[in-house]
Amino acid sequence: MRAAYRTDLHRPLDPNLAVYGAYWNRGVACNPAAIHARARELAPHIEGLWVVSSRHRDRMPPGVPYVIEGSRPYWRAMATATYLVNNSSFPGGFTKRPGQRYLQTHHGTPLKTMGLDQRAYPALARKADFGKILAHVAQWDFSLSANPHSTEVWDRVYPAPGEASYERLDLGYPRNDVYFTATTEDIAKIRAGLGIEEGQTALLYAPTHRDYRDGFVPDLDPERLARELGPAYVLLVRAHYFYGRSAGIAGPEGGRVIDVTSHPRVEELCLAADALITDYSSLTFDYACLDRPIVVHAPDWDAYRTTRGTYFDLLSGRPGDTPGTVTTTSGRLAEVFRTGEWRSPASAALRTAFRERFCPYDDGRAAERVVRRFFAPLG
Repeated sequence: MRAAYRTDLHRPLDPNLAVYGAYWNRGVACNPAAIHARARELAPHIEGLWVVSSRHRDRMPPGVPYVIEGSRPYWRAMATATYLVNNSSFPGGFTKRPGQRYLQTHHGTPLKTMGLDQRAYPALARKADFGKILAHVAQWDFSLSANPHSTEVWDRVYPAPGEASYERLDLGYPRNDVYFTATTEDIAKIRAGLGIEEGQTALLYAPTHRDYRDGFVPDLDPERLARELGPAYVLLVRAHYFYGRSAGIAGPEGGRVIDVTSHPRVEELCLAADALITDYSSLTFDYACLDRPIVVHAPDWDAYRTTRGTYFDLLSGRPGDTPGTVTTTSGRLAEVFRTGEWRSPASAALRTAFRERFCPYDDGRAAERVVRRFFAPLG
């Protein structure tokens, strides 16, 4: 297969072929998915082909072309596609050819340390190959940013080695466009499909991965919180994708705890939720586009910051750093919702400052801007 790939490297590039990948071959998602969808409208001559692992092929929507990572069609596509779009990296290593254009979209605003900054944290550094990281960066032609903070971090932690360089695209996150374009009817349909009853307040609990933990270990008891808040609330629980397709919870509270880990689009879950309960997840920055309440529940902040490292103090309460009310105990979390503090003027003021810092480019047209810039000569 490698020999065939080397032969394919001498074939002409296909000017109308784009290869997409997301989250290490988990299927159609994130910024690449939004770019693919918009490209089908603005550049219909471009064929979009997705890379997916064999264990995730069931995630592929009907009618979306794909290749299995490592297969013969995969290597042929990687050798001949003119356009490459990914939010992580393509599998197996590939030889980037002159004329190929590679867009690195990333998959979140960085709160935790990334790239070369991880060298300062031994537990992370032992797992990372920084030579491979720099070799990957050398392939990029474009690096997408959602805000100035991201651009500053990407420039430092993903430096282009040698004579290589990439262009910064400060254009916003295409995956966030839907937060500005979804209609009331769209949201009502999503909520109904999830089983949220009319009049219920939906809370999305979406904690991030911890490097120092094995498996999904939530810092709150979903069933207990549902009992304390009563039938007016429903709790949507989404585990990080590193932990598989289930949060491993049962919802005995009359349907008031719903495991949404396997739901294919986190953007729809955000649209369905009246508020977000999170910790250090990059979803915080995306959800801020909706201008809905955010509660940061972070009992293990000191441990997380010590082992992983962060770029600012999310719990400080400073405008621009903290997106809303902060809790560190389950009792306090329940109190925040019972008293209405989660949607207080003070919380709204923090959210406004946070949005100004981290959502300046998002307006519902990021995907269009990216497509017009990346798929030349659309302009």
